[in-house]
Amino acid sequence: MYDSSLADAPAIREPLHAPVAHLVRGGVIEGIHYGSVVVLGADGQVELQMGDIEAAFYPRSALKPVQAVAMLRAGLPLDGELLSLSAASHSGEERHLAGSRRILELAGLTEADLRNVPDLPFDPVVRDAWIREGRLPSRLAQNCSGKHAAMLYTCELNGWPLDSYLDPGHPLQQAIAEIVEDLTGQRIARVTVDGCGAPLFSISLNGLARAAARITTAAPGTPEALVADAMRDHAEMASGSGRDVAALMRAVPGLLSKDGFEGVQVAALPDGRAVAVKIADGANRARVPVMAAALARVGVDPAVLTEFAGEPLLGGGEPVGGIRPVRALDPLPTGPTYI
Repeated sequence: MYDSSLADAPAIREPLHAPVAHLVRGGVIEGIHYGSVVVLGADGQVELQMGDIEAAFYPRSALKPVQAVAMLRAGLPLDGELLSLSAASHSGEERHLAGSRRILELAGLTEADLRNVPDLPFDPVVRDAWIREGRLPSRLAQNCSGKHAAMLYTCELNGWPLDSYLDPGHPLQQAIAEIVEDLTGQRIARVTVDGCGAPLFSISLNGLARAAARITTAAPGTPEALVADAMRDHAEMASGSGRDVAALMRAVPGLLSKDGFEGVQVAALPDGRAVAVKIADGANRARVPVMAAALARVGVDPAVLTEFAGEPLLGGGEPVGGIRPVRALDPLPTGPTYI
């Protein structure tokens, strides 16, 4: 049914990205990372925009909290660690595999019912251990297995077909698409296939930030609030030990954050302040410090963000520079500090 309250789908075009970070070596700019950044105030208004925040783009796994909300609205009865895992890009640690297996057991299903792509664990240390042990790629080890297990559980509860749950026309994926549009406030521009095999919805960076803000400001007990609480309380289940996004949620009280492949990250605070970042070349080395700088710009205390300034650039084994967000991302000199 046509919903006149939704904005039109974002335009599909070459994004007009802008410089967001410099690679500085010995006081000289050696490289430039382009991208786009949007900062929303607590009132939902854009306080800062860089690059192209309205072009259609793929949020990749940064959209998983929205997908988890959709599954809860469709009756998924998970909470706590297992709900966090349902919105995860996990590292493939044993607790992640056990959690995904548990979701399947609750649905009366097994790993054989999953349709995601078999893979080795995402975490390099865990992956190297698997290879040394001669373990093969598996669907449980693939970083989206929690989401896929939750999708199957949702289908089982609703009597929807299991073997075609990744088809964009499937009732589950139609329900997810509806919530994507609801929380972003805009129509989906295009649907394709994500790396794991699930449908991927193209929205704008601004829409992604709006969705995160909607989730963190939702009333207690709502599906949105349940997802936010689960991910914040069990950040390592939504990512993994040693992952920057989990460390960021631990460092900033009340923050919900989710990353995605190709340099995407979104973060939102309980009062609705939100930030979304897209690094054009997909580089994590720029994503982390740019996100930290954007959070400082929106009022997060820079002192709690120092560990996210990025890895030093080495010369002869000694630090000689690093990634420096552009000056437009500097905190406002007279702006308030909230956290």
